[in-house]
Amino acid sequence: MKPNAQTCTDQKITFFHAPQSRSGGTLALLEELGADYELRLVNFKQNEQRQPAYRAINPMGKVPAILHGGALITEQPAVFLYLADLYSQARLAPPPGDPLRGPYLRWLVFYGSSFEPAIVDRSQKRAPAPPMASPYGAWEDVLNTINQQLTQSPYLLGERFTAVDVLWGGALHWTTMFELVPETPAIRAYADRVITRPAMQRAAAKDAELFALQAA
Repeated sequence: MKPNAQTCTDQKITFFHAPQSRSGGTLALLEELGADYELRLVNFKQNEQRQPAYRAINPMGKVPAILHGGALITEQPAVFLYLADLYSQARLAPPPGDPLRGPYLRWLVFYGSSFEPAIVDRSQKRAPAPPMASPYGAWEDVLNTINQQLTQSPYLLGERFTAVDVLWGGALHWTTMFELVPETPAIRAYADRVITRPAMQRAAAKDAELFALQAA
């Protein structure tokens, strides 16, 4: 991948990615950032994520994972935080001191701490833990929190598009498609607003091409 005019050599990322997986969100963010990255494919069909070579990179055997210098970053919200701050020139992350920094962190952490656990429970058709023991409380609370925000503004931070929208726009597109999240007008309009961005379209096309190559 060629760096854009704003990148420099110490910003280059090694990105471990499995096509048609949750790491597609990181691929989309890299495209939005205009990042300089080396792509390392992990083939789920051959169970490469469970093999010693990849376990040496990420002992959890999950994607996404990125390497930057000597640092390993895993867990999608942490990857998003790291990349958007590293490529601050793209202005997809409010900096510390910006009034939007708190809401930005809130939505990134909410994704991993509440939304994903709730989606896993729904996809497995299992009852959540009692509200006092559940990491997300109740599914209705999660859905209402998202839907209320998206009825108020075009993006999660109001008028400003940020890295959180890359994460949530793609996630809501897929989860509504698989009927895990109800397709309310606000959620559908938001997902469409995000996934039709040129960088998001480039990432989707690239991911589909990589998936087809692995399948072949």
